[in-house]
Amino acid sequence: LLYGPPGTGKSYLAKAVATEANSTFFSVSSSDLVSKWMGESERLVKQLFGMARENKPSIIFIDEIDALCGPRGEGESEASRRIKTELLVQMDGVGRDSKGVLILGATNIPWQLDSAIRRRFQRRVHISLPDLPARTRMFELAVGSTPCEMKPEDYRTLAQLSEGYSGSDITIAVQDALMQPVRKIQTATHYKKVMVDGQEKLTPCSPGDQGAMEMTWMDVETDQLLEPPLMVKDFVKAIKASRPTVSQEDLKHNAEWTAEFGSEGA
Repeated sequence: LLYGPPGTGKSYLAKAVATEANSTFFSVSSSDLVSKWMGESERLVKQLFGMARENKPSIIFIDEIDALCGPRGEGESEASRRIKTELLVQMDGVGRDSKGVLILGATNIPWQLDSAIRRRFQRRVHISLPDLPARTRMFELAVGSTPCEMKPEDYRTLAQLSEGYSGSDITIAVQDALMQPVRKIQTATHYKKVMVDGQEKLTPCSPGDQGAMEMTWMDVETDQLLEPPLMVKDFVKAIKASRPTVSQEDLKHNAEWTAEFGSEGA
């Protein structure tokens, strides 16, 4: 069971495991297994495990497993109870050869899982928010080959500013920063001439810059337009404009559940 705050790459990790293990990968969600017809949902669960056994080594990945396997109680529907029962039977693999079949589940709210399902997952791995070196590397990967004036220490600065951000939050912040040159072009009131590889180009500038000409981006020919370089301040602005999506309450819940049932992961 992979659990932890949203946006930490649990689904990507499951896909990476399947690739590295050279296994057949079955990715399902609650909507793939729930049917309005009586008995159809249980048949789909049974069929899924049957196919996994036929194609082993295989991995069954159930994303957002809490939607299927919430705690049993009085308010639970009959259909939900039957799906859960079939899933428990198949995961136990009683009377069947289940060797070579790995079941991976992912959830953001492990405390909502039924205790019997929780017991079936022999390993419960906490995928926490990325630390400083991980965030630094994420910024490097997200920027990639995009032309920018960034030094290695700038990436570390961005990582320090993004404490508490998930991988998903960092990707969104970088996408916002990558749009800053476009916004500068759209809002610029003055442009100046610059030489690039022997060609004359026009780039946005301040009204007080030497050679500044009053014009808008609509007045500039497409092949003459030179977008301003991507600067570290563009990323800082994007980080300050966004907020981490994972609350302290979520982190506290995950820490408490890890202390009681889980283990720290990658």
